[in-house]
Amino acid sequence: MAKKRIVVLYGGVADEHPISCISAASVLRAIDTDRYDVIPVGITRKGQWIVDGEDPKGWKLGDSNLPSVEITKRSRPVLLDPALGSDGFFAGEHDDLKNPANGYGTNFVSMSDIDPGKHNMVCTLGHVDAVFPVLHGPYGEDGTVQGLFEMMNVPYVGCGVLASSVCMDKHFTKILLRAAGIDVAPWVTFDARAFDADSQFGNDADSMLAQVREAGLHYPLFVKPSRAGSSFGVTKVEGSDASDEDAAKRLAAAVFEASHHDWKVLVEEGIDGREIECAVLRDVPSEATRTSLPGEVVLDSRSKGDDDAFYDFDSKYMDESASHVEVPANLPHDVLQRVRSVAGKAFDAVDGMGLSRVDTFVRPDGSVMVNEINTMPGFTSISMYPKAWEATGVEYSKLITMLIEGILR
Repeated sequence: MAKKRIVVLYGGVADEHPISCISAASVLRAIDTDRYDVIPVGITRKGQWIVDGEDPKGWKLGDSNLPSVEITKRSRPVLLDPALGSDGFFAGEHDDLKNPANGYGTNFVSMSDIDPGKHNMVCTLGHVDAVFPVLHGPYGEDGTVQGLFEMMNVPYVGCGVLASSVCMDKHFTKILLRAAGIDVAPWVTFDARAFDADSQFGNDADSMLAQVREAGLHYPLFVKPSRAGSSFGVTKVEGSDASDEDAAKRLAAAVFEASHHDWKVLVEEGIDGREIECAVLRDVPSEATRTSLPGEVVLDSRSKGDDDAFYDFDSKYMDESASHVEVPANLPHDVLQRVRSVAGKAFDAVDGMGLSRVDTFVRPDGSVMVNEINTMPGFTSISMYPKAWEATGVEYSKLITMLIEGILR
């Protein structure tokens, strides 16, 4: 049987660029090459799509330098002709990566516009059966690239346009889940475009604090960009519910930090509960949503006495000794089942498809609250999503095959 040709897309212009690279490296090392003809396509931080760059399979966790998609001497631009659908993937000439004036400096072209006498090195990448967009963050996990493949009528792994865009925006995720009767953490949302950047939002500090107190939010607070992931720009704000002359200043500084990643900033009440994550899978549209055994990320720094530690970027991707994953989480069976039920309902509420990781809080009374939904969760060797399915009986390579085969049916 002929191999199916699969494009694995990674990199991108978002802050999560290096995480995407590490995730893609793990996928490329594990994908079944006896079944699939794999074409790695990298996206530089400037948005250029390329083939024949640095081999991503060599990227690993813990490297001193974060991986990045860079143009090499062998790199060629990837050109897309949306009108040709699955046959609309082409590779151009290396020189055009640095000289856009040569006729196809952008990724979107009509092949009829290219002069074959001038561009005789343009070649097809062949019929692409599916795309696995291992992309995190804006312009990869937010519905934009999903919309592109929808227009090209090219099957792709993961959630569709609506679920991707809703779950990328934590504000709207909360609104949709709350409307579905699913508990979420109390929050307020700020539009940082209205604040005084010259004072680093200091002039708006009292107004911010007033809104937080009016909403009845209790400390600690977590301030985060609404449309960013991987803990970029997230700050934990300590304090007390009593009058605190420094509270406004600390809040303004945290909102200012988050605004570097998104003008829409969430201020959430810290929840007294354990952070429990559940992997969700719906690889075949006609079948019901499935959930893994829930897992817990244990911060080893907390076991060493650092009670203020939280799951930041370094803990997730750079320091394998900072945390470890426990699946199933050490919770009673009925609580684990409750997490699975809530995770599945949340996934269905946002019209999820393919895969997601639903992050929850389990409070001391055993009740479950959804924190957020990641529609393209990390695929690194220490990531929760593959580890949770492995503990549930689905091996990593098989999981990748299931996701791809589900969209090829």
